[in-house]
Amino acid sequence: MHNREILVVGYGSLLSGYGLLAERRGGASRLIARDVYPIAIQNARRGLAKPSSHGTYLAMDIEPVDRGSPMSASAGRNDAGIGGLLLTFDREIAPLIARREEYDPEAFERLIGIAERAGKLLGEFLMEIARGTNLNLLAYRVALRAVIGYTSPGYIFHPIEIDDGRVAIIAIGSGFEGSGDSAIVSRRQQYKMDRLLSLDESMRTEIPGFDRAGQIGYYAECVLGGLHGVDVSDLASGFYADADWARDLAAHLGPIASGERERFFEATSIDAERYAERFSSRRTASVVALLKLAGVV
Repeated sequence: MHNREILVVGYGSLLSGYGLLAERRGGASRLIARDVYPIAIQNARRGLAKPSSHGTYLAMDIEPVDRGSPMSASAGRNDAGIGGLLLTFDREIAPLIARREEYDPEAFERLIGIAERAGKLLGEFLMEIARGTNLNLLAYRVALRAVIGYTSPGYIFHPIEIDDGRVAIIAIGSGFEGSGDSAIVSRRQQYKMDRLLSLDESMRTEIPGFDRAGQIGYYAECVLGGLHGVDVSDLASGFYADADWARDLAAHLGPIASGERERFFEATSIDAERYAERFSSRRTASVVALLKLAGVV
């Protein structure tokens, strides 16, 4: 079985063209997908928790609401769940995906090769490992470490089943409770990030040298997915227009929103016709309120 493509579920900075192209970082770690679909992720919550490898701020992490059940995703436009994107990448992009997620590219290539020798697609191979650990996140990290001789302090690739039967991969932060290798301290463990934070809470963290502007810029990459009808209401709710960080976020969103549609087309290789068929023009009330503050709508 040859993995000619890699299916990735994006739930953070991969939700926008601006984020995929890494415009804020001058194009470093940019990714170009060959196709995209909006999805809803079930049994999941997300928030800021994983210290970024691109600056001194927190990146998005995701975890199951019910830790005894797997996260899953569906492609129905009105399905319940948090909004995400199902991105299809060419196999050759694998090292860039790994590097973006603070995962060793050689180890990722090795993992794909092991899956192919087992006659499995990558997601299916990882799902076998996950089911063998009863879906326990730490046990999965330990088992994956045993298979490839590597684990990451940053993000670790987990399987997530799509309702059409395919299995994608999703990058989940190397856990607060452990990376899967006692010799490798996860970033969450290192910075004592024992839970997912809102943007407001992140502004009160005591990370040495905390990059406030970087945090706001990163968060803008995530909520910008709301322009495409992706449900980011969980990220856009609870905003107080008079908060300094809310005004700064709105000020950052305004300029980048103007070119987002074109960036999204470039980053996902989609055209206007397919975009209109797949993506909704509807936006949740919390997203509309934030975009109004930014002067976008």
